[in-house]
Amino acid sequence: MAQLDGVHRAWMRRNAWQICTLLGMTILSIPTTPFADQSPGTSGLRKRVSVFQQSHYLENYVQALFDVVWGENQSAAGQTLVLGGDGRFYNDVAIQTIIKMAAARGYARVLVGQHGWLSTPATSAVIRRRGASGGIVLSASHNPGGPDGDFGIKYNIANGGSAPERITEAVFARSQEISSYRMADSPDVPINRIGQFRVVDTAVEVIDSVEDHLAVLRACFDFDAMRQLFARGFRMRYDAMSAVGGPCARAILEAELGAPAGTVVNAEPLPDFGGHHPDPNPVHAQELVRHMMSDSAPDLGAASDGDADRNMILGRGFVVSPSDSLAVIAAWAHLLPGYKSGIRGVARSMPTSTAVDRVAKALNVPCFETPTGWKFFGNLLDAGEITLCGEESYGTSSDHVREKDGLWAILCWINLVAVTGKSVEELVRDLWRTHGRCFYSRHDYEGVDSGVANQLMQSLRERLPTLAGQVFAGRSILSADDFAYSDPVDGSTSERQGIRVLMDGARVVFRLSGTGTSGATLRVYLEQFEPEVTRHDMPLQEALAPLAQLAQEVAQIHTLTGRSAPSVIV
Repeated sequence: MAQLDGVHRAWMRRNAWQICTLLGMTILSIPTTPFADQSPGTSGLRKRVSVFQQSHYLENYVQALFDVVWGENQSAAGQTLVLGGDGRFYNDVAIQTIIKMAAARGYARVLVGQHGWLSTPATSAVIRRRGASGGIVLSASHNPGGPDGDFGIKYNIANGGSAPERITEAVFARSQEISSYRMADSPDVPINRIGQFRVVDTAVEVIDSVEDHLAVLRACFDFDAMRQLFARGFRMRYDAMSAVGGPCARAILEAELGAPAGTVVNAEPLPDFGGHHPDPNPVHAQELVRHMMSDSAPDLGAASDGDADRNMILGRGFVVSPSDSLAVIAAWAHLLPGYKSGIRGVARSMPTSTAVDRVAKALNVPCFETPTGWKFFGNLLDAGEITLCGEESYGTSSDHVREKDGLWAILCWINLVAVTGKSVEELVRDLWRTHGRCFYSRHDYEGVDSGVANQLMQSLRERLPTLAGQVFAGRSILSADDFAYSDPVDGSTSERQGIRVLMDGARVVFRLSGTGTSGATLRVYLEQFEPEVTRHDMPLQEALAPLAQLAQEVAQIHTLTGRSAPSVIV
């Protein structure tokens, strides 16, 4: 090697995976056949654990991913891959497989979170701070874990955000023609301790799972103000739901900010999330909700999901909707150090309530409406069009990373309470008084037969031209459409993103979820704007009952699915 000229050395680096056996390095080439079900959804490929445990299943997808990212006959020489997950069952097995496949691909370095733990926002932070070419997140987010639960894998690109559709679609196409995959024949890496190891010519570095994320968050918030708030007796309860948010929350809330020990509950990541359904909403975080509604409730309650990118906020005896949370943060962001010069714009997913639209209008900044899926915010963030973004499914974040960030959102609320002197409830009521209240709820019909669900949506699409002017449940429909999005940055288009039925001051949205692993989930979003302050305390579902009845009638949900009521209401 030392006698080779520069041109030949460069060729060997680019093609290391082809010639490594000649140099005595054992790289296995393993024959395989495609799996027909490897088309990723809005957040990567999610299936039951038992599906991923099939021989070659994970390997096929990773090989297809590397082939798309680097080209079928190119190595990843000189590149850095970030790797981690939410600690769910099968993460440890998958991490060892991916390390060996990355080594076979010729990656110069693989950064792995200690214990295999890296929250989704932490992965984004590591990619961005360390100049990695991308990262692999092993998570099914808010889906249940354990041997009988779900598993997932997704790829994040160099900006730290989820891979765009052009990449995920290409990965699926490649997975359907794959005939072999390559991996190093090497021992497992001891990922439970921080250190540096080597697999073939790839340096594998096990890193602290909190350090990079904490460094990014320090630049966003006034840690001194929050320390003083806790020192004055402010109390909160953070439910990490036995998932990956626990270690980071302990490091920041208890160690950095001085919150009392025990502020973070269910803090140890467990492969089955301790039996929790790690979805931070009032249905699946009932223990936290009960605590916050009790006489002994602290000032603030919060929860995060499996990979710690989602969040739920509660005040004492008061539940904050995700849509209102985004709007409150947008209204007061200028009080936070990282956003003291104001925000450039905001974005929300189409089904998310229009509360933030009204804040953006008052601030005279643009508000973008995108399809569901965090990847759609990435271009807007990179282009500097927006500072804040969020979605109704408990995801909120800013331009500090390229993923939703549960801990970031929770720190926003703590910091705002610290600098305004207002309680959680007071901050929300201020929003309502100034901009009106958006009564908002999501009704999920889970486990619907996929054929029936698709038939329901197709029927709605065929009837769209005739809906305007019709009256259902006493409400007249003004217009109806199938939401399509043209990206203002790269010009790409996304069609059939959900059906919108609009009325005067109200709307109903229908779409199928892309995050489940069995059957289909029909999601129905209900929103009623109420400017009159005296009506703001009307019970939520009572205020939305006419729209719920309208949704049943318009979509013929009971007739087509047999469901007279949703499975979950959030």
